[in-house]
Amino acid sequence: MRFLLYNIRYGAGIGRQFHFPVPYSGYLKPTNGNFTRILDFIRSSEPDIVGLVEVDSGSYRVEKKSQADVLAAKLNHQVVYSSKYAEASMAGRLPLLNKQGNALLTNRLIVGQKLHFLQNGVKRLVIEVELPDFHVFLVHLSLKYRHRQYQLHELYTLVKECKKPVVVAGDFNAMWGARELRLFLAATGLVTANSSRLFSFPSRLPVMELDFIFHSPEMKTTDFHMPPVKYSDHVPLIWDFDLAA
Repeated sequence: MRFLLYNIRYGAGIGRQFHFPVPYSGYLKPTNGNFTRILDFIRSSEPDIVGLVEVDSGSYRVEKKSQADVLAAKLNHQVVYSSKYAEASMAGRLPLLNKQGNALLTNRLIVGQKLHFLQNGVKRLVIEVELPDFHVFLVHLSLKYRHRQYQLHELYTLVKECKKPVVVAGDFNAMWGARELRLFLAATGLVTANSSRLFSFPSRLPVMELDFIFHSPEMKTTDFHMPPVKYSDHVPLIWDFDLAA
């Protein structure tokens, strides 16, 4: 089975064009075909499960089409999407920001799904999808260290409630590196798919490990790699695995 995790930065791209005429102005521009390149890459990877972080659900940047829905149609996958900001929050009420979210896509049977909004931070969304053999949690944690630690405690509670094996994946924004996550891993018993500690950010010259795929030990890794594509500021993670018999 193949799991692909990718923070696609809303398809906004990278480089000089992204920062012209002012830094980060690319967030306000149409994707101009970059999302098509991302779509083609993901489709060519033939994933069974796709965790997408920073997805546009239909703003003017993407001609009011949901990136998650477009990709799901191309892959023949089911999709679970939500804005990453709670509806009652300030960000959740602002144009453009309220179209920014995360999505989980899969060609497997979805047994159940839940949207969790954590208590701390601006980015609070956790998407939980239950498949026949395991649960998947997709996260995008806070930029603030203190908030991340509170969020990890809540995430631990969600994981421990599961009766099946678990995958927890996403952009953890672990600015202090993997050491930030040691207590979370020790408490949950999860292990990393990225045993070589490859860096995922920034994609032009990765020097930080911000994106992670953690999983229950009974899920056995058969391959893990990060294709060196530069369609986003993050590098995609591809994890192949088997469930123990």
